[in-house]
Amino acid sequence: MPGTGSPARVPVRTIGGPTALISYGGLNLLTDPTFDAPADHPVGNGTVITKTAPPSAAPADLGPIDAVLLSHDEHPDNLDVSGRALLADVPLTLTTRGGAERLGGTARSVRGLAPWEDTQVTRPGGGTVTVTAVPALHGPEGAEEVLGEVIGFVLTGDGLPKVYVSGDNASLDLVRQVAGRFGPVDTAVLFAGAARAPMFDTTITLDSAQAAEAARILGAHQAVPVHFEGWTHFTEGREELKRAFTAAGLSERLDLV
Repeated sequence: MPGTGSPARVPVRTIGGPTALISYGGLNLLTDPTFDAPADHPVGNGTVITKTAPPSAAPADLGPIDAVLLSHDEHPDNLDVSGRALLADVPLTLTTRGGAERLGGTARSVRGLAPWEDTQVTRPGGGTVTVTAVPALHGPEGAEEVLGEVIGFVLTGDGLPKVYVSGDNASLDLVRQVAGRFGPVDTAVLFAGAARAPMFDTTITLDSAQAAEAARILGAHQAVPVHFEGWTHFTEGREELKRAFTAAGLSERLDLV
């Protein structure tokens, strides 16, 4: 039975950066939409982050999107100009409480969720998918004062696998909290890349070893890393992920789709 230890795998199509299309319960769910071309992006205090690779698909190539799972709206590597335009056409955007306020005039329909708060999304043909917001920390303790509020998501439904979407989370302690409430999960979509910002002396997303440890903590059968390529502030990529999962004895769970 999915969600209770069976090796269920959920179709996940990675688009680039944090953007992935998750096919779940008849719904098409898109994470953090970023579809702009490569460019420099000022993010304040003289800091510039640079996108180096285009997305692998345009929004028109993805078909109808039922909902966007937006971990946060304040950084251009998680929501860019094209992504914001897309929100006007998507039936539902789920994000942080603050993000919902900021996007109220942009998104067609936006719903803000606090950590551990859930909401229902209607499935085609009946039934619902439950989307639960889960806590995330974009850097070390206190980072939210600089980098803003972030959430992740857990997807559940009758007869469906469990899916965890980390968002820009750097805290394994929070992963343990998620595992305590929902584990084991079938699929973990992990924002990795060991991203760095000049105001911190540590990473602000999971590094490769932490991504492997997150998969172990969650008991995930399928670990799909995203947000580790295409930007200059990522410091670890595909090869580091392969080595880390191999060293952890979890290489068969790594899905570099």
